[in-house]
Amino acid sequence: MSEQSMQSITLGDVEVIRVVEWQGAFLPARALVPDSPAELWRENEDWLAPGHWEPESDRAVAALQTWVLRSGGRTVLVDTAVGNGRERPDSPAFHHWQGDFLGRLALAGVRPQDVDVVVNTHIHSDHVGWNTTDEAGQWVPTFPNAQYLLPAADDFHYGPKNAYGNGAREDDRLIYQDSIEPVHRTGQAVLWDGAHRIDAHLTLESAPGHTPGSSVLRLESGGDRAVFVGDLLHSPVQILAPSCNSCFCLDPAQAASSRRRVLERAADLRELVIPAHFGGAGAVEVRRAGEGFALERWAAY
Repeated sequence: MSEQSMQSITLGDVEVIRVVEWQGAFLPARALVPDSPAELWRENEDWLAPGHWEPESDRAVAALQTWVLRSGGRTVLVDTAVGNGRERPDSPAFHHWQGDFLGRLALAGVRPQDVDVVVNTHIHSDHVGWNTTDEAGQWVPTFPNAQYLLPAADDFHYGPKNAYGNGAREDDRLIYQDSIEPVHRTGQAVLWDGAHRIDAHLTLESAPGHTPGSSVLRLESGGDRAVFVGDLLHSPVQILAPSCNSCFCLDPAQAASSRRRVLERAADLRELVIPAHFGGAGAVEVRRAGEGFALERWAAY
């Protein structure tokens, strides 16, 4: 495991702070992105290694991280990592996870009571875990003053009205119970669908496929643009081969369509692409290359 210190950039009037909870070798490369050819990784080893791929072990490098946005006088968190002490029997890497996420937020100058908005790009365990903390044996919202923005389609899919995704994994039921239901109980959950404007600089948009409610967050301020794409991308090889999905995508065809649409706009508008799990620099500009895309330059923190 490797760790990184706080990193930040300013886009227009918005400060973007990267808070890395963990970074290291994750799944075998083609277990994470099953349709990606082995030669695609080998031909791009010079820049994939070491931040995105370990050639020796053939394992993809991933990060668990949160993006802190200071926008319009408010503090916004984009995704909340894994969370401590969770029952995740289907996900051994996250089962009973223990990390110092709140300590790392503090290093970035963020106390739980300072957070105004929490964005969950989708409802997966490594995006909603720190929504809540264990207080005397009960899960309560970690950020007592925050509004939690949840994609309505995911809330329905994983919530009890849809029988936890029509018989999906046991983890899905547990995730909803310990990380989503508590913010509903306190009235802090806000469900949205289609699009949702947070402020003058930030807008959420649906990008389904990875999950039914998978979404992206667009930032536009001054002449700067960025798009936080959640799990539309797990590895940079998916920029080179956008038809290749991760092993976690529930609707592969829809996920590939959303990925291509978001990358096309990012290339045309010169948006900085900020995925949830990229290691290395963590954010990149893309350009069109024939029928696909290529990497232009990595973010300069």
